[in-house]
Amino acid sequence: MGDLQSLRDFIKCLDQQSLPRILQICSGVYFQGSIYELSGSEVCLSTGDLVKIIGLELLSVSCEEIDTGTSFELPTEYSGHFRLVAEDLPYNTIEEIVGLCPVGVDACGSFTFMCKNELTVDNFTLPAGKQLTLLSVEVTKNGKRLARCQLVGQNMASAEILLPLSLRGEFYECQGDRGYSLQEIMSSFRLSCRRFCSINEKSVRKNVVKFPSSLEVDVQDVTEQSQDLVFITPLSMTEVASQPKASFPTMAEILDGPEGNQFFNCSWFQELQRGRRLVLHGCGTTTLILASTPQGRKGKQYFIISKGYGGRIRRRAREFGSVYELYLASSQSPGLKVSVTRHCEEVEEEGMPALSVGEQLEVLGMSLMDGLKDKSGAAQKVENLICKRTMEVDDDEEEDEEDDSEEISLPLFMPGHFVEKLSDNKKYKLTELLSSSLPLDIKVVTRDKELEKDPLMGLPALKLEETFTETTVLTSLPHKPDWCFELPVSWLQMSLCFTSDRLPWSSDESPELHVETVTEVTEKFYYEYHKLISKIEEPPPRPPKRKPSSSELPKRSPKPGSKSQNLKSTVTKQLDDLSLGLTKGKRAPAPPPPEDTPDQPPPVLPRKSMSITDSVSPQNTYVKSPMAVHKSATTDSDSEHDYESIEETIKNPHESLFY
Repeated sequence: MGDLQSLRDFIKCLDQQSLPRILQICSGVYFQGSIYELSGSEVCLSTGDLVKIIGLELLSVSCEEIDTGTSFELPTEYSGHFRLVAEDLPYNTIEEIVGLCPVGVDACGSFTFMCKNELTVDNFTLPAGKQLTLLSVEVTKNGKRLARCQLVGQNMASAEILLPLSLRGEFYECQGDRGYSLQEIMSSFRLSCRRFCSINEKSVRKNVVKFPSSLEVDVQDVTEQSQDLVFITPLSMTEVASQPKASFPTMAEILDGPEGNQFFNCSWFQELQRGRRLVLHGCGTTTLILASTPQGRKGKQYFIISKGYGGRIRRRAREFGSVYELYLASSQSPGLKVSVTRHCEEVEEEGMPALSVGEQLEVLGMSLMDGLKDKSGAAQKVENLICKRTMEVDDDEEEDEEDDSEEISLPLFMPGHFVEKLSDNKKYKLTELLSSSLPLDIKVVTRDKELEKDPLMGLPALKLEETFTETTVLTSLPHKPDWCFELPVSWLQMSLCFTSDRLPWSSDESPELHVETVTEVTEKFYYEYHKLISKIEEPPPRPPKRKPSSSELPKRSPKPGSKSQNLKSTVTKQLDDLSLGLTKGKRAPAPPPPEDTPDQPPPVLPRKSMSITDSVSPQNTYVKSPMAVHKSATTDSDSEHDYESIEETIKNPHESLFY
């Protein structure tokens, strides 16, 4: 039986996973009036009654101000947000951070920390004070747990490092800028145990409001004294983009800038500060291309590229690691041709043909073919990629060689190494490549001359992944009104207001605009974008289950008393009875001596004399050892002992054989 406690304290500590629970009414008073008023039905609870708790419904949240201790309640539909207050308590290991951080490690970028001392992991040294963001926990093949963290360096460049959970140091939580709703806090046990500060969101009325004249307020007419007063109308980015075309170009002032930099690694984002003036040239819909670089020393980089990018591009050959990847690429690019870059051995029972380096494959289509047979004897249907295989030949041998191509079928589960075969080396415009199916691997060979600095120039490779349309506002800064950048409306949470300031150019002539067509974005932007489009790719097919060969079958030991066990015992016994020229039991007698041999023993040969100089290594003439005489005497005695042992062994040859 549990301890006596109030209903509120019991509900506060109740774990919903433990429901249902049975309570007994002891005594006390009810909160918020009589129990009869609940749900309009008359209910009476008497002392000794038993109540079964089957569920909880959150009606309000009780909060307490840390400074004053004042308590108040918030409704569950409260729309405000709260920011975590960083604790001053240190963490001693990475494992403590993973176990005690306020949110789970599956929430990307949710917990940021720093170390007061310098850390060394393998050959990498992390300076003291660098901020790290916990991303996930990974387990290696040998069972070692590692924490994947993101390190943000200069110019917002990010890199990922793996830290062992046993790494020790003096770690402290950093103040984050992420806001949590009331529902998020109450649904997480770790968050509900932390302290928060309210994010003061300014509430400004944007529209005309009506109020009754019966309000009990005193007023005074100050119209004459307030001629210069301007009433502003805050506009969100969506509202700015919905303004008529006649409203542009115009000047605007930032009322509330975007909080934190979660999505952009570009220079213009740093200019979006509160109170900054902007020139708004217009708004419209822009076609953008999402691009990424391969994994390198600085990590992957991500870009959104406008359709008007003016650089010149060459296509790069794509690499494929399986037949399934070939199938996906061929479905977007019919007639795909590849070269085999690694040998592949034939597995006849799984229908996998042999492939050699240099063979050319042209994808023709898909087909269902019979594979391995299941237990019932029916053949399994396996998806195969039908390809035309030819050998790579030189140009001078091409005329002499006849067409020796053949059609082969490759199961989709078959691994392999292929590289795309390109037929041209042409320099393309970005608009020309957009007519092809994406993704495409490219390399920028000529920079966009309209840009002050082209961030795509010099990259070893770039993958154009997909295109999307975005509502943008064409913007520039007053001191450089002709250099423009596009603000994506759905990715910036900020408010503006139009002002009556004069445009930074004469009314007779408008400046020639140069648009920044490349914007570097963060990894968070990349993954948030894919969450929005909810693109789910099916996994590659698994190879069919094959019957194990006789060598792979587990060997069963025969039961005792069985026929096979008795046969084995008999054979083992016969083998044990065998010997190397010896009979079982006593040793065979020596053969009789010849008749003409006299009874006297054979003569003993004289022992070969050996001097000390013959048996001892030459003495070091450069260093006089005081133990030389002792060593010589010891060696002489040891030599005589060795010869006696040899003589004894010769006298007893049979015993020495068994020893």
